[in-house]
Order: sequence, then C-alpha cells, then structure tokens
Amino acid sequence: MTDASASPVRVRFCPSPTGNPHVGLARTALFNWAFARHLGGTFVFRIEDTDTSRDTQESYDTLLDVMRWLGFDWDEGPEVGGPFGPYRQSERYDVYDDVARRLREAGRAYHCYCSQQELEERNEQARAAGRPPGYDGHCRSLNAEQVAGYDAEERKPVVRFRVPDHPIVFDDLVRGPISFQAEHVPDYVLVRANGHPLYTLVNPVDDALMEITHVLRGEDLLSSTPRQLALYDAMGEIGVGSGRTPRFGHLPYVMGQGNKKLSKRDPESNLLGYRDRGFLPEGLLNYLALLGWAIAEDRDVFSMGEMVEAFTIERVNPNPARFDLKKCEAINASHLRALPVDELAVRVLPYLQTAGLVADPATPEERAVVVSAAPLIHERMTTLGEAPTMIGFLFVPEDDFTIDPDDDAKLLNADGVAVVRAAYDALSGLTSWDTATIEAALRAKLVDELQLKPRQAFGPVRVAITGRRISPPLFESLELLGRERSLLRVRTVADRA
Repeated sequence: MTDASASPVRVRFCPSPTGNPHVGLARTALFNWAFARHLGGTFVFRIEDTDTSRDTQESYDTLLDVMRWLGFDWDEGPEVGGPFGPYRQSERYDVYDDVARRLREAGRAYHCYCSQQELEERNEQARAAGRPPGYDGHCRSLNAEQVAGYDAEERKPVVRFRVPDHPIVFDDLVRGPISFQAEHVPDYVLVRANGHPLYTLVNPVDDALMEITHVLRGEDLLSSTPRQLALYDAMGEIGVGSGRTPRFGHLPYVMGQGNKKLSKRDPESNLLGYRDRGFLPEGLLNYLALLGWAIAEDRDVFSMGEMVEAFTIERVNPNPARFDLKKCEAINASHLRALPVDELAVRVLPYLQTAGLVADPATPEERAVVVSAAPLIHERMTTLGEAPTMIGFLFVPEDDFTIDPDDDAKLLNADGVAVVRAAYDALSGLTSWDTATIEAALRAKLVDELQLKPRQAFGPVRVAITGRRISPPLFESLELLGRERSLLRVRTVADRA
C-alpha cells in the first residue's frame, strides 16, 4: 500500500462495548477528535463488537451515552451513519469472510491445523533452544496428502496470515522510526476454527475499507502494528480498500498509583464515576489532554476549542504520563469557576434532583433558589456533585433537617449553644431580612457586645442554619433560607437544655 498521509485526514475511534468506559479510552478519543478537527478531517466512531462473550448491549448504550456526555461529535458512526457503514463490526461478518477468502486464494493466508497443545509444545522447544516463541510456520506449505490427513482427523483449521520474511519498518508519529525483525512477527491467526474473525483481521480490514489515514492509539497496541502493516500490504495486492497505508502514532501509557499502568479496574479510571461526581466534561477532557500533550509550557487550563486550534501530533510526548486525581480536580474547579453563574445553576440542578432535594422538573420557586444560591458556591466547588451537600439545607423540609454529628459535637457544645441563643436574640427582633441587616445585627451582638472572635461567633450559627461547619457564606445563607425557617432552626438549637 502507499502512504495515506497525503489524503484528506480520516481517523477512527473504535472501542469495544465491554465493561465501563475508562479514562484511557476517553484520552484516545480526545486525541483523535482534536487531530481531525484541527486538520479539518473526518472523525469516525466505530464499534468493535466481535467478542460475543464479553460485548453487551448495556455497555454499547453506556459507551454512546458517555461519548455524548463528553461532547464528542462524530462525522461517521452509530446514530450518524456514513458512506462506509455499517459501523458495528458485528454487522460486517460477510465483509471479513470475503477478505479472508481472497487472502487465502492469493497465497497471503493459509489454513493451519495445529492444535493448541502442539503449539505450546513447539513454543517450549523454541525457548529451550534459545529461539523466540511464536508460530513456526508448520502449516505454511502443506501438501494435499497432509491436508487430507488433518481432514480425516476432523481437525477444524484456523486461517493464519503469512507474514513476509523481512523486517517491517515504519515511522511512528509519536515515537519516530521503529523496526521489527521478521522472527519477532510470526504468522498469526485471522479467523478462528469456528469461522469467527479476530481483531487481527477485522480492525485492519475496516481501516482499509473506511479509508483511514491516521491511527492514533495506545502504546499497548504497538506490538500489533507490524502485523497490521503486513496485512495492509496484502490487502492492497488483492484490491481491498484504497491501497493506502495509515500512518500510526502510539500514545503514551497512563500510569496510576505505584507507578503502574492505569488499569480499567482502578477506581480513578472509571468515566462513569467522574460523571456521577459532577466533573464538567470540558474540565475532565482538559486534564486528560495533559496526559501526553501540552498547549504551552506555562499553561494547564484551556477550552476544547483552544485545544483543537493548537493540537499537533508532534507535541505528544512519548513518555508515560501519570494520572494525578488532585490535579484533575483542580483543573475541573478552574472550569467551574469560569462558568457564568446562570450556567452553573443549570448544571447543578440535575445533581440536586438526583439527591431528591429538588423536584424533576423543578418548580419555579426551586429554580429561583438555585439561581440565587449559585453565586454563593461558585468559588467553593470542585465538582457539581458537591452542590447537594453545600446548598441542600435550603431545600430540606424542616422536619427532615439534620445537623452533621461531628460538627454538632465540635461547635454546638454548651458554649456554642449559648452563642446560638444570643444570635436568636439578635435576629428575632429584625423587621427586615436581608444580608446587610443580618450581618450588622449578628456582628453587633456577637462580636461587639460579647467580644467573640468571628470564628467563635459565627461557626455555631452556621452549623445551626446549614447543618455543616463548611457551607456558603452565613449571612447570605440566612437571607436565602428566609426569616421564618432561619429563626426556627436557630431556636431549635437555642432551646437545647
């Protein structure tokens, strides 16, 4: 095949619908998407669902849901269609059968009758002799008599690709020139004995037929690249696809705790967990972009539009990147603070509804409270999911209002209750109920008259009103809660024996 890099850019993102989507998957999608958008190319979303033992409809639905949540738009793929569909591999088996047949007829693939036990025994012999393990070409040149003998034993053959006996060399977009010697790229299986095609066949076939020009994927797939390059050449010879070979770029590993490769089983890897916690999609993607790429040496926070404008594959660092949850949270907090306050109110509403604090749909009164409360938490939040804890006290019915036991014990001891009694005396006589009036009354009573430091004066009142030691600003909270409810909560604490 010829080099595809001169063609209009077409990249693909092709996950398998198994388990929950993870951050490594999102980082791969992001780099492909940004690469395509930067160059005005096409972003193809393809589903690799040929592993019938692990693929599920639930995982497929979740995958599409997460892609939409992250804000990715794809030019071809599920729900969009396109000229090279279908885009689910489970709907393309006739295509793979045809290509496998043509490869065998052209001598680029062959039937292999070796049993698993025979393969393992010969691998052990190779290791004992100091040779690299791998298929030894036993069935490469079977004669008719040998084939008949295997057929008589009712052996079901696999289809194995005939890898050329020369080094395979390519220029990786991230890592530079890479070479694999022939002895390290043994003939490999394309189709199982039951006729089921493997990833080793379906992935390159789809790339060829969908005219993919660039393949950006994880470093863990680097070892499969020489096999795919050899298959692209073979498909070019038999007229499958455009005859152009994609350029490959292998993205760096993402490392987790203990300097180990981040696993999809690690808690910090689960994308659904970030959505549930209330990470902004743009905040999470901003952080994932930093796992191998930088917009500038002195800048960490940027929009996806800015990333698209600046993204080049040459700036991807081949060295492993370490996932730092604290930094991820800090990046997300920066994006939260950059939101207009009215937009923040819209985004926190679903989390308040999930917590059962606000009706779904919210009433006009509830929406008004959320809009009024949003400025109070705008600078204090790390994730949207913190909203129920921060402003839930505004929505909880008085019969259900509770105080955090630890904060109760720390701030509402005998001295704290005395402070709350004094606060009740100061507040109960107010005829107007606004932030400035509330603040003036409490400062005059608690700070000026009782000579309390602000922390001693306002901490117990804060716990009495919000149920927590950490909350939005006290005086604004009192105004939002309203005179009647505020006085009821303060008096409930003040009346303690």
